[in-house]
Amino acid sequence: MKQQITALLIEDRYDDFLLLKEVLESSEDISVTILHELRLESAMSIAQSTHIDVAIIDLSLPDSFGLDTFIRFHAKNPLIPSIILTGTKNKKLAFEAVCKGAQDYLYKGEPSSTAIIRTIRYAIERQRLMTELKTALDHVKQLQGMLPICSACKRIRDDQGYWNRIESYLSKHSQVKFSHGICPDCIKKLYPDIVLSQP
Repeated sequence: MKQQITALLIEDRYDDFLLLKEVLESSEDISVTILHELRLESAMSIAQSTHIDVAIIDLSLPDSFGLDTFIRFHAKNPLIPSIILTGTKNKKLAFEAVCKGAQDYLYKGEPSSTAIIRTIRYAIERQRLMTELKTALDHVKQLQGMLPICSACKRIRDDQGYWNRIESYLSKHSQVKFSHGICPDCIKKLYPDIVLSQP
């Protein structure tokens, strides 16, 4: 089954847009909804109001030029995996772009159709994994901090000032699951008659 994606193509040269559109639409691996913008400002506006799975960005646009084009888009849309597809063949620029968050940097006319589709699919998957990792690390950080706990009942105070049972708090802030039992000391304390009646 084809992977369903929405791709935002930020490209002002119509012939380059048509070539990329043809590559995407002829893929056997993805089924793509294509959104096309000629300018960076309008692309950023679309990205704020529409779910985008991947952005493919040319660095030479009427309202933006060079690496700043990607940096501005990425700053407002850090969760959208972005691939630079440009005519500027510059290894130093490519390396800097990837260091600043681009998923890949491709030169127009060089990659095959298969390579472009593979790059798109990998970019989407890498971004998904990075987002999951960040969420997991955020949860770990929450659990590493000091927890205000009542010394008598052992309830934990949350950020809103409410006191929660420790099971509720940990279930909400982690993937911990609880099973309940009763330890020997508590059996003696809570059920002394049962303990005394045993041989």
